[in-house]
Amino acid sequence: MGHKLKITGWVALGVVAGALTTVSLQTVARGTLSPLPLEELQQLAAVFGMVKSDYVEPVDEKKLITDAISGMVSSLDPHSQYFDKKSFKEFKEGTSGKFVGVGIEITQEDGLVKVVSPIEGSPAFRAGLKPNDLITKIDETAVKGLSLNEAVKRMRGEPATKVLLTIFRKDENRTFPVTIIREEIKQQSVRGKLIEPGYGWIRVSQFQERTVDDFAKKVDEIYKQDPKIKGLVLDLRNDPGGLLNAAVAISASFLPENVTVVSTNGQTPDSKQIFKATPRDYLSRNGADPLKTLPSGLKNVPLIVLVNEGSASASEIVAGALQDHKRATIMGSQTFGKGSVQTFRPLGAETGLKITTSRYYTPSGKSIQAKGVVPDIMVDETEQGSPFAALRMREADLEKHLGSGQGAEVKDQNRERAREEAIKRLEEESRKTPAERRAPEFGSEKDFQLTQALNQLKGKPVLVSKTLVERKEEKKDN
Repeated sequence: MGHKLKITGWVALGVVAGALTTVSLQTVARGTLSPLPLEELQQLAAVFGMVKSDYVEPVDEKKLITDAISGMVSSLDPHSQYFDKKSFKEFKEGTSGKFVGVGIEITQEDGLVKVVSPIEGSPAFRAGLKPNDLITKIDETAVKGLSLNEAVKRMRGEPATKVLLTIFRKDENRTFPVTIIREEIKQQSVRGKLIEPGYGWIRVSQFQERTVDDFAKKVDEIYKQDPKIKGLVLDLRNDPGGLLNAAVAISASFLPENVTVVSTNGQTPDSKQIFKATPRDYLSRNGADPLKTLPSGLKNVPLIVLVNEGSASASEIVAGALQDHKRATIMGSQTFGKGSVQTFRPLGAETGLKITTSRYYTPSGKSIQAKGVVPDIMVDETEQGSPFAALRMREADLEKHLGSGQGAEVKDQNRERAREEAIKRLEEESRKTPAERRAPEFGSEKDFQLTQALNQLKGKPVLVSKTLVERKEEKKDN
């Protein structure tokens, strides 16, 4: 991802955006291979032989070959990837929404792991863990000094195995041990609630295999609480993407049947596709259509979609489709700009290749690659503005990123000045306590952008950003 900023609060969320990809579920047939470059392949074999025979110490032959494959694929763009056995397993967990662990959503605070929320019904939930609990030790290992990823790996493991967590509960000022038996966890990618009579909020944090079913259930819950919904907010902020068919399904929930949601275009005939708001284009397997249970009013209810720099890939497909069909008002800040589709190709039982096979285009034919979706209404993160927006990584900032195919990119010199100013503000912010610099939780009463979305639905004045501007991709003459 290039340059990384180790910072807290809302800045860090944007930096990791786009880590997940929009993955096509279709198996794309391999085209006819052109003649192989024999001279270069002979050089590759010669280098392999020299490393094996002449390197200062013995080398693992299999590792040399897999590293060569990884290097070849990673040189293409930031999203193509070779999966060995370990990374293949992690990839499957990421798209399925399932993993073996204790079942908590976590963040980091003062070098410790903080529980944001136990997943309902999980071992951690049954063990009584609460939001804001701090994990100080995992088994015999102190958490202080571990990265968040390292802590996650230690809490995950095989089903039916035990992990001992040492918990510090601040509001009770006590430390205590909790033994938890790991089991398969099903992540909840959809949250939602009735914010007030007549107005609902639905957040999709990632597009996984379970997302469409969970979305349908959450919509039904909200409409049962209040059948007379006057407006909905679909929250896609910091949603890094996921499965293409799930994005098509969520779009279809709000759109007329059979209209275009997204199209793709690449080298092979199978990469040139049009996905419409119809079950045949979003059902990944035979079975009942989960969207059939949705209230009919969902097709016409006034809709706001919240996005930001962390909204990438599949979430941009949804925002772009709803914007082009004038079905929703898009609010927030310009999205990440990942408009490419990756297809998974198995290479064996436990290895595979995720390769970029096409760009995707909104219904009006716009490529979002390296540009993103520009909101109809730009809204800052807080009433004080979006002082750290310039620090967030977007697709256009990634090394070797794919262009849009619709014009050359021009670097914005003003952005560099904005970054310098933001870094100065960040230094000042770092002197504050963690509580003072913590960003408001999405969906809370202090969520400024959500408040502005509700104002838009109610016809009240909206505090439009005075600082956020579109990052344009200008065209150059050849």
